[in-house]
Amino acid sequence: MSILKPYRFYAKESIERRADQILQRMAATPNFAPQWPFESSLVADFLDLGVVWDYIPADEQGAIAARIIPASRQIEINEEILEKPQGFIESTIAHEIGHWVLHINQDEVDGVARQLELNLGNYGWSSSTAQEPFVCRSGAVSSQIASIEWQAQYFASCLLMPRHILEEKRSGRDLSKWSHLYSIRDELGVSISNLTNRLQDLGWITIPKGQRQIYLGEADLNKQQRLFG
Repeated sequence: MSILKPYRFYAKESIERRADQILQRMAATPNFAPQWPFESSLVADFLDLGVVWDYIPADEQGAIAARIIPASRQIEINEEILEKPQGFIESTIAHEIGHWVLHINQDEVDGVARQLELNLGNYGWSSSTAQEPFVCRSGAVSSQIASIEWQAQYFASCLLMPRHILEEKRSGRDLSKWSHLYSIRDELGVSISNLTNRLQDLGWITIPKGQRQIYLGEADLNKQQRLFG
């Protein structure tokens, strides 16, 4: 069997359930209870994954933000992203954990004698031989590649911003006000783009493309689409 799982479609509900199950298991384990602002590396520790920072040189196709070495149970993060905001770093680590949970055949990992590398960033998926890295790169045209990347990022969003925590943070706040969203962002330790994407995905807010105005709920988006569609 391959160390990589065959491609499959995951529904949003399935991905969110997997993220929630990990958080629940962590909450029931001493010293691993999740707290916010969130630290993705704690999840990696819980899953027995190492997270190391190192220089990852670009290859002929461009920069590599992070990669997984399955046989070593290790996530490598390019030290060059240390200059990025903390929310971006947490999202990157959570994204790689998403790939580990959804796309790595963990039953095969410990039995693999030959180390394979899986380079994962926000890019398309390719490999020429079993010994070469599997690289994700921006602008991939394959629908499967785009789906794999979306799955990992959706998992990251569910892990960093679980629904029940968002329910707590929204209490007493107006989600149509940017100042309130920035306060929630700081309390969660995420980026504002990740937060707004998650809230829109939940249907709690809508932000029409190219606009800064925030509307509450999907009904407001439908109204805008009728007016401007």
